[in-house]
Amino acid sequence: MSQFFQIHPDNPQARLIKQAAEIIRNGGLAVIPTDCAYALAGRIGDKKTTDRIHRLRQLPPKHNFTLLCRDLSELSLFAKVDNTKYRMLKAHTPGAFTFILEATREVPRLLMHPKKRTIGIRVPNNPIAMALLEEMNEPLMTTSLIMPGDELPLSDPYDIRQSLEHELELVIDGGHCGFEATTVIDMTDEIPVVLRQGVGDASDFL
Repeated sequence: MSQFFQIHPDNPQARLIKQAAEIIRNGGLAVIPTDCAYALAGRIGDKKTTDRIHRLRQLPPKHNFTLLCRDLSELSLFAKVDNTKYRMLKAHTPGAFTFILEATREVPRLLMHPKKRTIGIRVPNNPIAMALLEEMNEPLMTTSLIMPGDELPLSDPYDIRQSLEHELELVIDGGHCGFEATTVIDMTDEIPVVLRQGVGDASDFL
């Protein structure tokens, strides 16, 4: 049975954020709000949690997870970023973008693309997600909350609890997040490529 935390979307309660971080640190699978939609989240590199997400969403073995980072300095620990890329990232973070970058050795192998050694990374513009990342003091591994057979992610915290309360340890109700996807930018080459147009304005990359 999952716990259900109602956290203020603008002023997250520190007590609940600490409890949420402890649940995730102990291997818990959580649903958290982001600036685009609710997402499944777990501790970085936790194989049991990764396997649970694969089973829950019926994902292929080579599915790419996204690392949720609190800022660019943390991002640069897990992705190789030169000066040009850094300037572009700085102009678009935090925000509704997922950046595909070459992974560093800090990224657990089970999270990166098996052939390309790349990783998707984003810095969310959501007070609850940011407070949780600060409390964790490390990135979260995340994936969208799109269930098998669905085209859109689950967006209502009460529906999420009702549907998945026996599959999760925690659901955070952070209010309405929408159900649109991030804009995905491949930055592994010199010229960025827009792989998916989502909420983020990709005009600077076209």
